[in-house]
Amino acid sequence: MNTLNSLEILYEDNHLLVINKPSGLLSQGDQTGEKPLIEYSKDYIKKKYNKPGNVFLGLVHRLDRPTSGVIVFARTSKALSRLNEQFRVRKVSKVYWVLIKKDFDPPSNTLIHWMVRNPEKNKSKAYPKKVPSSKKAILHFTVKQKLKHYVLLEVRLETGRHHQIRAQMSALEAPLLGDVKYGAKRSNLRGEFGLHARSLELDHPITKKKILFKATPPKLGIWKAVLFD
Repeated sequence: MNTLNSLEILYEDNHLLVINKPSGLLSQGDQTGEKPLIEYSKDYIKKKYNKPGNVFLGLVHRLDRPTSGVIVFARTSKALSRLNEQFRVRKVSKVYWVLIKKDFDPPSNTLIHWMVRNPEKNKSKAYPKKVPSSKKAILHFTVKQKLKHYVLLEVRLETGRHHQIRAQMSALEAPLLGDVKYGAKRSNLRGEFGLHARSLELDHPITKKKILFKATPPKLGIWKAVLFD
């Protein structure tokens, strides 16, 4: 991946770098040793601004490897600290696009579960009632499009639990397309699944002005049939 040429920059200033993350790329490094998006992004800054030595870039939040969409990096330690606080107190508004099978018909547009995380398996399970060590998980959704074989949901998270959307949909027997870990029957050829971070709204860490970032999914694979607005 030649990221210097293929990175889709959504927003950039002296304090922020916002990217439309492609599916299949790690947000940050892990035990695989693969080069993650944050390192590609540092290379981009280093080359564009001809910066010698190490480049500071703070990871504000993460997207799973198969998930595409809006991801925010902080270019200064002050910005990182202030953005971390916004995420901590849930001042950030996040919207996701989710592709699931067509026969999805829940009783309500608000899903409430109690979630338990299993760090060893890197997986979470959503329960209909409170269980030991569980945390409440709430999301709201609307049906955005009904396609031939799939349904496109627009999801707003009220809480931010580990694999929340994936686990809550799985609990309703409606796993995301291609999400084998949470019950999909098969993976997709390109390795992505039906989860895209569509938009993210936050207060700029320096100017304090509210700013909205939007990312369009790649018009490939499972997203080809979606009508983009």
